[in-house]
Amino acid sequence: MTRNTSDDRTLDETLEETFPASDAPANTVETGIHAGAPPEPDAPVARDNPQAHRFELTVEGQTAFLAYERKDGALALVHTEVPTGLRGRHLGERLVDAAVAAAHEEHLRLVVVCPFARAYLQRRRG
Repeated sequence: MTRNTSDDRTLDETLEETFPASDAPANTVETGIHAGAPPEPDAPVARDNPQAHRFELTVEGQTAFLAYERKDGALALVHTEVPTGLRGRHLGERLVDAAVAAAHEEHLRLVVVCPFARAYLQRRRG
């Protein structure tokens, strides 16, 4: 994948938005948010890998991840990557949900730079 860093910087500046990490992830009267079907009982869990600065999900020997930066009381979601063979299984969404939960648990402000994470959170917020 070829990236134009000038375009990336402009895009990042345009997309950077802060979402409160305290939003309820489930459907409630207050939010009207539907978080989707509950995970399968044997579905792999997204885990934080602080050494690599990313949340990860490994399925069938392939790893999907959401890269982040922790800094100044914030968790910035930078980039989501799901291997081609694993796409369509909502793994990216599960990674974003894990990041939101971690930000909430650690009382961090959530800064969304990643276009995928931003679109998912906007859809989820209704």
